Amino acid sequence: MRNPWVAIDAATPPAQRAREVRLAWERFLGGDRPESVRPPIADSWRRSSEAGVDPSRRGSAPSVVDDDEAAARWEIHPLLSAAPLIRDCLAGIADDAAHLIVVSDADGTLLWLEGAAGVRLAAADSMNFSVGSLWSEGGAGTNAIGTALAADHAVQVFAAEHFNEVVQEWTCAAAPVHDPDTGRVLGIIDLTSRMNTVHPHSFAVAVATAEAVEAHLRCRMHETHARLRARYLDRMLGGSDARALVTSGGRVLATEPEGWTGAERVAVPEAGGEFSLPSGEPACAEPLDREGAFLVRRLAPVPAGRRHGVVRLRLLGSEQSAEIVDGRSIALRQRQAELVALLCLHPDGLSTEQLGSDLYGDAATNSTVRGEVSRLRARLGIPIETNPYRLAVHVECDVGRVQALLRRGLIREAAELYGGPLLPRSEAPGVVRERDALEGWMRHAVMTADDREALWTWVQSPSGHDDPGAWKLVLGALDFRDPRRSQAAAEVGRLRAAG
Repeated sequence: MRNPWVAIDAATPPAQRAREVRLAWERFLGGDRPESVRPPIADSWRRSSEAGVDPSRRGSAPSVVDDDEAAARWEIHPLLSAAPLIRDCLAGIADDAAHLIVVSDADGTLLWLEGAAGVRLAAADSMNFSVGSLWSEGGAGTNAIGTALAADHAVQVFAAEHFNEVVQEWTCAAAPVHDPDTGRVLGIIDLTSRMNTVHPHSFAVAVATAEAVEAHLRCRMHETHARLRARYLDRMLGGSDARALVTSGGRVLATEPEGWTGAERVAVPEAGGEFSLPSGEPACAEPLDREGAFLVRRLAPVPAGRRHGVVRLRLLGSEQSAEIVDGRSIALRQRQAELVALLCLHPDGLSTEQLGSDLYGDAATNSTVRGEVSRLRARLGIPIETNPYRLAVHVECDVGRVQALLRRGLIREAAELYGGPLLPRSEAPGVVRERDALEGWMRHAVMTADDREALWTWVQSPSGHDDPGAWKLVLGALDFRDPRRSQAAAEVGRLRAAG
């Protein structure tokens, strides 16, 4: 039985098949049922028609991002690391049959395109097949990239099987690439050429390349998981409570005791915090400082008379406090806030010397550090381990949540949570270092995110209110009808006058 996802084979004359599908396409536009075309194409034609795609030569794929934005997206795309492999797999057929090698993201936006200059120019001129254009079915109608996304299956599309007439001079074969951890589609690998240079093996080559890339990503995933297990083994085994090491996608990498989470994958909040396991048991996820992993701990009920459980810390902005899970809220003195901030930001622990240097600089003594830690234990009523010093309970800290959101690229959410500088009145060397680092990271993220809402949130914060560069960027990003634009213009004038 013929593969319904393949448009043409070596035994079929391309010109003959092109005439057959052109007639079927014309009849479909006239109201007939698309019975003489392959089921995946018929389904795609229906979706394209329902989406309101213009099938005439007046229609073309829209450009949704400019070259700079497309390049920026490609620089952080998971398939970037596989670009040399994709090139090696496809270069032979691309050179021999004048095909273009293309990678799109999971929305169908073209991010990477290689091939002969003449073919690239013709594709760009005739159908806007260029970096930054949208080739989902909703953007361009039936085509290999969009249909592979819609069906989550590799497909070859030939000549008039394309819904838009302007694309019918071309042929393409595409295959989706899936994240080996989550299974979601990361993007599409595509081979595109003129109709008269159609290659009968382009479908197989596209499929084989996607499979090779998925294998490459799977190897990298296993390497990352092994690195995380090795790095956080001590944290896993360092307490009497049940613990698990979990990836940002929710995959459970290790547990102590074995299997206590009850599932191989758990739904961890993006920035960490309390959540429920599949069994319904309460747990807390603590963001770790590398590669987006979490340390998950079971939240057992706090027995009567016991004074410690989860600690929630507010360290950003002008007021600092700690809240213990049993409902107590404590205002922290400056030195206590500095000490707990440093312990929160270094979950692997700090030696007495490191903690002293970060708190007092050259004036530190070990006895002074030990005294401060002892007073903090008594103040919070929670255990603090020694050798090295670290908090022995789960900590939910606004600083850690902001960092976790920034690592995951959730810039707007991070800006909304960012309440101001870390302990703004502190002069402790370690706090100053961490404060400047977080402030710089936050500002760079909002200034480069191309998200005007994140940028607006930043300029409303204590850190961004007097930032002339940010206000200028806001002014340029806001629409002329946006009522916030007048405030942005006024702030730019104020800061310019202030010099």
